Amino acid sequence: MDASEYKNYLLGLIFYRFLSEKTLTTFSDWAGETENVTQKYAQYMNPQFELEGVSAQPSLVEYLQNTLGYLIQPQALYTTLIGKIQAHTFALDDLSQALHDLEQSTQNLSSAQDFSGLFADVDLSSNKLGSSLQQRNQTISDTMLALNAIDLIHHQGDVLGDAYEYLIAQFASDSGKKAGEFYTPRQVSDIIAQIVTYQHNAGDHQVRTIYDPAVGSGSLLLNVGQHVQEPGLVSYHGQELNTTTFNLARMNLMLHGVSYDDMHLRNGDTLSKDWPVDEPYLFDAVVMNPPYSAHWDNSDKRLSDPRFRDYGVLPPKSKADFAFLLHGFYHLQEHGTMGIVLPHGVLFRGAKEGKIRQKLLLDNRIDAIIGLPLIFFIPPVFQR
Repeated sequence: MDASEYKNYLLGLIFYRFLSEKTLTTFSDWAGETENVTQKYAQYMNPQFELEGVSAQPSLVEYLQNTLGYLIQPQALYTTLIGKIQAHTFALDDLSQALHDLEQSTQNLSSAQDFSGLFADVDLSSNKLGSSLQQRNQTISDTMLALNAIDLIHHQGDVLGDAYEYLIAQFASDSGKKAGEFYTPRQVSDIIAQIVTYQHNAGDHQVRTIYDPAVGSGSLLLNVGQHVQEPGLVSYHGQELNTTTFNLARMNLMLHGVSYDDMHLRNGDTLSKDWPVDEPYLFDAVVMNPPYSAHWDNSDKRLSDPRFRDYGVLPPKSKADFAFLLHGFYHLQEHGTMGIVLPHGVLFRGAKEGKIRQKLLLDNRIDAIIGLPLIFFIPPVFQR
């Protein structure tokens, strides 16, 4: 496998272990148990086990679902599966069932907590894991054992999240030209984050809503959140076309401690179908590293689209760069700031793009253009 494939297995298993450890930590807080927590969890989840004459299971299940938004049964815990591996009784069906049950446990909850499809790319039947069931079983077992050797319990979520994002960066590097599909280089991300939070990083003026219409793995959103004084007050919004990358973003935000209530991500085509369209659809900060010179549907009917109609023309079919820019700008709150990474061509190409660029300049929408290996457009204070 190349990096773009095996990252799905490695990052998916890391995330599942994180959810499993979080389950045990939450149970420990609820029950006041600090030793042999895995065994105690199985005991408390047994319908026959009683506390003061009352079954403990219903109240514990309710607490876990309300606190975590998901439920992992004792037999599906990462530590339980490791025990099976060490006892040579593990089968791939054990892990497959555990992932399936986790997704099912969230289906009656809000969309933000819905894990459906989250592990769709962890294909345990792939021949790339091994030509036989025994080889595939051994490959996954070895990987899970290697991950189990890493101490996650004594680290906070942000440390684990940073390690997770480090791995994403390494996979992006190994994936070559496809890297931009799911990751913005940290140095570029830092510049955008500092610009959109400048004089809006604390107090009543702090950025509280962030939107990335091409969210990728969510690294750009998270970086903005790290540049404000109270990140707990921030809500994160984003849309991503690629389903695999969309799932990666959901994992990444959760690993960085973003609560379900503050995470609003959607799997969809940003240019074909505008989102969000309901309140709130304007944001304090808009950040974006969209695909360069992508093809899009620029049929004339889009001239009536509120995102594009003020400019009289549409970006060319083979170059959606300005379409992404205008989409992001449309969703920018008054007095907000947008930072977007674009190729140099947007500065010089004429025809319809020249007309859009001219109107942006005449309307005083462009505050700065910063030349790096990549290009930024940062519109200033929104002016009507």
